[in-house]
Amino acid sequence: MKRTYITTMPDHIGAFLRASECFASLGLNITRVSYNKAVDAHTLFIDAEGSPEQHAEADKRLSAIGYLQNDRSETSIVLLEFYLRDVPGTITEVLALIHRFNFNISYISSQGDGSEHQLFKMGLFVDDPNKITRFMAEAEALCRVRVIDYNHAEKVYDNSIFYKSFVAGLSSAMEMTDETKDRLLVNANLAMQNLDERGLSPHKTFESIRRFAELLASSRGEAYAPRVTHHTVSDRTKITVIEPPCGSNTTILQSGDSVLFVDCGYALYREEMEALFRQLLPDYDRMERTVLLTHPDLDHCGLLPLFHRVIASENTAASLRLEAEGKECPREQSPLHTPYINICKILTRYQPADPARIVTPWGRAADTDAPLVQVGFFDFGDLHFEVYEGKGGHVAGETVLIDYGNKLAFTGDIYVNLKDMTPRQAEYNRYAPILMTSVDSDPALCTAERREVLARLGGGNWRIFSGHGAVKTLNVSVE
Repeated sequence: MKRTYITTMPDHIGAFLRASECFASLGLNITRVSYNKAVDAHTLFIDAEGSPEQHAEADKRLSAIGYLQNDRSETSIVLLEFYLRDVPGTITEVLALIHRFNFNISYISSQGDGSEHQLFKMGLFVDDPNKITRFMAEAEALCRVRVIDYNHAEKVYDNSIFYKSFVAGLSSAMEMTDETKDRLLVNANLAMQNLDERGLSPHKTFESIRRFAELLASSRGEAYAPRVTHHTVSDRTKITVIEPPCGSNTTILQSGDSVLFVDCGYALYREEMEALFRQLLPDYDRMERTVLLTHPDLDHCGLLPLFHRVIASENTAASLRLEAEGKECPREQSPLHTPYINICKILTRYQPADPARIVTPWGRAADTDAPLVQVGFFDFGDLHFEVYEGKGGHVAGETVLIDYGNKLAFTGDIYVNLKDMTPRQAEYNRYAPILMTSVDSDPALCTAERREVLARLGGGNWRIFSGHGAVKTLNVSVE
């Protein structure tokens, strides 16, 4: 059994030695350690393997010496900017007020610019919002005061409580339990450690996670404004594409009275998507709902609990079943992708699908070196698809459907229309490649798969329905 300990280490010689001795005496094996004083002067992450009994005893011993973070108070930093007259004694009045309120100062920065005033920035430890409100009222009598949002500042103004402030900032936009906050903190640290070892600034990692969370949260409710387009295939069949601000496209195929969804977006947007589904499909609440998955990434399968039937490849079904059993899916088995996937699950409120609803109408791909292999056929109304499975360049289970008669291709994320996205989509799609180092499990293999998909299209005007971006019209000439 592996467990991550979030420890608060005293900043003195031998602190880690004492923790290490505790683990060693209990027979716990340390498998990962992460500490970066430039990020946080006291927080140390330790992964250790052992029995539940050993972990329980470690909790007691580390708590006894004050190494575990058990304090759930809302202590944080408020960064203030004081607009002071550039004359002797003005800062002394402010400092006297801070002393009277018994605030600790974590950060000070000021520099005169030759004008009659000086901007003086200070970071104050605050554990009572009422105290800072009263302080601000009295400070305003001395000078003009402005609050600067700590979580949006370019620098870390106190590196002893950074992790706590960082997670508090994320949880202000997303409702989280203490357990969820700890999971988010651990995976943010894992992402930082992975990318730090590859030369990316730790604070660039945290800023990317923060901005990713902001984009998810700020796209909800009335701000949820997907681009919706309609495409006619025949007299009987039409296709509607929903491109959300964040996450994958959801495509709705309608042929006569039959309806099929392809992929379904993030769980976070359930209310918004169901409202849109009801608008587009008046019988939505009464219909037997079926979704076909192009692959098992969270932004494509977050809303699976809405559907009565899930059509998937064998490898996609295997991934979903692992998650339902509480085990790691293939994405999570990659150390580079684990932190991002877990952060996504937390922020988007992902819940695994019911395995009993999953069907696999075509076989498993043959074990060959070919980047793309045909695995079967799939019919819907007057659409007749050849079904292909990639070798896992993007992710195991990736599926491509090609209708040669109507010149339609559903490519998932093997091929995406990066050149035609809304500004919000383009911004959202910047962060996964940073936090995962690459959205593809094997970028070179995914490139080969993409070429193979395009090579399989015959001559004529094709419409490509990809996982992200607008429908792509592609003229393929045959030499």
